[in-house]
Amino acid sequence: MAERGGSSGRTQGFAGTWPPRTAAQAGGFAPSGFGAWSSFIERLRAWIRAEAGAGRLLPWVPVAFGTGIAFYFAADHEPVASVTAVAATAFGVAAFLLRRQKVFPVAVMIAAMAAGFATATWKTARIAHGVLARPMYSVSLSGFVEARDIRERTDRFVLRVSQMESPRGQTTLERVRLSVRKGTAPAVGSFVELKARLQPPLAPLRPGSYDFGRDMYFQGIGASGFVTGAIKTVEQPPLAGGLSLRYAALMQDLRDAIDARIRNVLDGDRRAIATALLTGRRDAITTPVNDAMFISGLGHVLSISGYHMAVVAGVVFFAVRALLALIPALTVSFPIKKWSAAAALAAAAFYLLLSGAEVATQRSFFMTAVVLIAVMVDRRAVTFRTLAVAAMIVLALAPEALVHPSFQMSFAATLGLVALVQIGMPRLFASPDNSATARVALWGGREIMTLALASLVAGLATTPYAAFHFHRVTPYGVLANLAAMPVVSAVVMPAGLLGLLAMPFAYPVRSAAWRRLGSAR
Repeated sequence: MAERGGSSGRTQGFAGTWPPRTAAQAGGFAPSGFGAWSSFIERLRAWIRAEAGAGRLLPWVPVAFGTGIAFYFAADHEPVASVTAVAATAFGVAAFLLRRQKVFPVAVMIAAMAAGFATATWKTARIAHGVLARPMYSVSLSGFVEARDIRERTDRFVLRVSQMESPRGQTTLERVRLSVRKGTAPAVGSFVELKARLQPPLAPLRPGSYDFGRDMYFQGIGASGFVTGAIKTVEQPPLAGGLSLRYAALMQDLRDAIDARIRNVLDGDRRAIATALLTGRRDAITTPVNDAMFISGLGHVLSISGYHMAVVAGVVFFAVRALLALIPALTVSFPIKKWSAAAALAAAAFYLLLSGAEVATQRSFFMTAVVLIAVMVDRRAVTFRTLAVAAMIVLALAPEALVHPSFQMSFAATLGLVALVQIGMPRLFASPDNSATARVALWGGREIMTLALASLVAGLATTPYAAFHFHRVTPYGVLANLAAMPVVSAVVMPAGLLGLLAMPFAYPVRSAAWRRLGSAR
């Protein structure tokens, strides 16, 4: 608007705005005078623009992919696999066509959600098999033994059913999991005939709790039960077991041989812990020790996870690199760092096969493999992109892992540690060389603080999941991990690897390594 000035014969004016800047705008989402709301909206928009920028969208793709899988498991009825595949393809094509538009990030997230939903649907349809609905008694079964677990009081094995005879004669099962008296489980790969009592898979104990039946379904197991009579082993099976069964028998024999070697030196829980760390067999650990480990927050030490894979790969990586560095010609002319990463990847693959290659162990191997491959192709190893790629591989191969506690806790802890490495540590130690931080670092304070922060971050990240799934909180878990993890990482696991390498050689070296490994108790 214009106003007349005070001087005679001249007209002066000024430009203004209405309403004044101090007044609240009409039609907003917050009441008048609530300026923090607009600043929050602007900051949120800035974050969204930053995450949608070039190279920043990839970490959100597995989040959307997992959201689609979660929608599948929350569905009231089973979707049609063909419809979900067509819808996922259509959304993917639409996202590709919109790649130069502003809505491209939204289109990518929707396509990833549709792809996750379709992947879970396809996986369920691919492994579809019979599931027992009601208990069955005196069922005659024959088939091959695919897996065997040695437990504290009883043994357990998985039977691939070749023939099934029951009074009803209607139900057909592909695999069953049976319990037997301790020491009577048949060998893996053998063809057996037996009678058993079968039960349907166990339903969730309470609404929203862990679904054991779903876990068994994705393992291909349709029922569980126990053997009611003698087990007859057939020397000449009527059909061949296949290559996968021969491989399972070979790895089981290798695990039994390692356990037998450890048994010659250790006994009791020390032998059980040593076997669990190397072969993944945790069933021989007694209940008091198992409860003590979980109450103290050290239960993850007993199950092969990303931590064990990282320790095995790290020990092999640094050992091979140190040995190659002793040869000056190799150090100058060849990429020994990449060679060391390749050797560590091979060691991690062998550790995966030795431990049984379960879903949780496969997830840990994929995460470790992505890091080592990044080293071999000259990329940063510990990044959010690395974690995103590992998550996509795991969810694409085993979408059912999303609802498993081990997947949630493992990736939550890893996400916290990656954030600590990328964001927290540079800010914490970014200071001049003559500062107090640098002087503390010279005395090892940085390493101690890093270990304490890593234990704290991992513990805080996994606490909500542990409380939800296991109804248990470990208030002393941070202190217990801070005291135990350096010993496990620097002494116990390297001693176990040394014992494995020394098995074909001198017994005294092997015996000393096993005793040091048994000190984990």
